[in-house]
Amino acid sequence: MPRIFSGVQPSGTLHVGNYLGALRQWVATQGDGDALYCIVDLHALTLEIAPDDLRTRTIETAVGLLGAGLDPDLCTVFVQSHVPEHTELTWLLECTATYGELRRMTQFKEKGAGQESVRAGLLTYPVLMAADILVYDAERVPVGDDQRQHLELARTLATRFNGRYGETFVVPEAEIPTVGARVMDLQQPTRKMSKSTATPLGTISMTDPPEEIARKVRKAVTDVDGAVAYDPESKPGVSNLLEMLAAATGGTPEALAGRYSSYGQLKQDLAEALVELLRPVHRRVAELESDPGTVAAILDKGAAKAHELATPVLSRARSAIGLTPRSR
Repeated sequence: MPRIFSGVQPSGTLHVGNYLGALRQWVATQGDGDALYCIVDLHALTLEIAPDDLRTRTIETAVGLLGAGLDPDLCTVFVQSHVPEHTELTWLLECTATYGELRRMTQFKEKGAGQESVRAGLLTYPVLMAADILVYDAERVPVGDDQRQHLELARTLATRFNGRYGETFVVPEAEIPTVGARVMDLQQPTRKMSKSTATPLGTISMTDPPEEIARKVRKAVTDVDGAVAYDPESKPGVSNLLEMLAAATGGTPEALAGRYSSYGQLKQDLAEALVELLRPVHRRVAELESDPGTVAAILDKGAAKAHELATPVLSRARSAIGLTPRSR
């Protein structure tokens, strides 16, 4: 079976954008191969986060992934920092990447813009992501559209390493959903819905109660002309609502636009669709939150499986690049 890998940062509460853009796809394909889904807590350190918050959010993210429908009997769910092979392989790949490549990464330029001091980890973040993927011989990588550039770097580094030191890594392929891949902030529809830069009314949490979902959708930014049309350039707010509805119910944003003559009905239908979509998620999350021992056991089991898979790949890379073998 093909090896599948993807990850999510515990930088904030999982939201509808995460669910529609990635998690639902993970759940749908978790039985299609040997799937690994990682809570990438080391990536969260590239930005300011309090230690207690990181610990809490890591567990909350694990609960969210399992609540979304990931089944530990079908896939492997684990925490990145519990598998040290990630960081060791990162150094080998950092010595394969170039400074120019990392400086050109769009997310580095966006997140570092206007800052007097930028953490070195923000620059090398994509190399750690490449290590996350390559250390498992992953063939398929479900990612959001905003991570496409980082996945291309992983492919470049794998190919370059193989060319220099012999065939070592599998060169992965990206899987990007065609609908719902990039859900935007409800209040700032030209900006992606985000865990780390959330606006109070702009982000719908996966665990928001129905009345809160309805309130946020009702207050979503549209425009003044009142026409329902799918036009991301000139009508980003309405287009975002249509994309979310399409992702939640099927169909295309263009076809859905033709069904509505007012924003009010569109918003009502979207709120109802999201409430229904998230109903089983709410139920599973409540069950997991009442049983923290089960979540910890799942993460321990996942880390053991991940370590078992990563060890021979790291050993292969160490040998290829010329490091002496460990005696034990």
